[in-house]
Amino acid sequence: MPLHPLRVGVVGVGHLGSRHAQIYAAMAGVRLTAVCDTDPRKARAVATSLGCQAVTDYHELFGLVDAVSLAVPTSLHAAIGRPLLRQGIHVLIEKPLCTTLAQANALIRAAHRSRRILQVGHVERFNTALHTAMRYLTHPRFIEVDRLSPYPFRGTDVSVVLDVMIHDLDMLLLLVRSPVTRVDALGISVLSSTEDIANARLEFASGCIANLTASRVSDESMRRIRVFQEDSYLSIDYKAQTVELARRIRTRIHRVNLPVTQRPPLQDELAAFVRSIVRRRPPAVSGAAGRAAVALALRIERALRRRRGQSIIHGPYSTKHQIPSTK
Repeated sequence: MPLHPLRVGVVGVGHLGSRHAQIYAAMAGVRLTAVCDTDPRKARAVATSLGCQAVTDYHELFGLVDAVSLAVPTSLHAAIGRPLLRQGIHVLIEKPLCTTLAQANALIRAAHRSRRILQVGHVERFNTALHTAMRYLTHPRFIEVDRLSPYPFRGTDVSVVLDVMIHDLDMLLLLVRSPVTRVDALGISVLSSTEDIANARLEFASGCIANLTASRVSDESMRRIRVFQEDSYLSIDYKAQTVELARRIRTRIHRVNLPVTQRPPLQDELAAFVRSIVRRRPPAVSGAAGRAAVALALRIERALRRRRGQSIIHGPYSTKHQIPSTK
């Protein structure tokens, strides 16, 4: 760590931003200098509890901080992130990076020109269950993903694809490492003006097929990915941070729970951001990686638009029901 602590701020101290602030406040080599929120009461409450300054305009952070976490609505990421980068401030932007590829390009250019770190908050990259599973993944052939959660009353300025499924799109690009050749999708809005539940079927040039279901109107909470390959099957529970490996041994299926050292992923994510700044190394999740996830999400959203009005769900709707796979 440098002789002087890294001065860090958080822009947007709602549910997630306040967690960022708490982690920074307890981190060695870091000083939480200020938090920013357009709601002055919220900013003051967080600042008072953590012993830092409260501001209501992100411009007030110029010259006051070296780095920030940006945890505002997705539609504001580019509008706030670019000025921060231009001012020489390192930025961690919560997922998704932004809502358009033009915005993503502008953020990446701003980071490059200012020679500052732009990290994207794809927190599952830091899940120790994933790290454990990756040691056993060789050639994925079929991947099944379920990410279900209750209605959040936040983040609904974008569809469930950009809000929720984006985590798993980033994971798929990391695990498969092959171009996506075909996208089929369907979804419906339930409680917001955008899709709240969606299913996507992706085909990769490698031959791998992935089926994803994302919902923010479920009665249950689930974050699970299952990966099938020629010689084995892996079930990864992101929430419980567990991994089950199944292999065929002669005439029996042998199952084993792999050892996972459980740690808070968000804490590791912020620590990685700070390390990349201090050591002047590329971020763990770059702007380019964030752009790739957004690009795939937008392809899925275009497929949703094409299918809008063509799908009929019969019978009484239940938030426990999942949309069936698109064939």
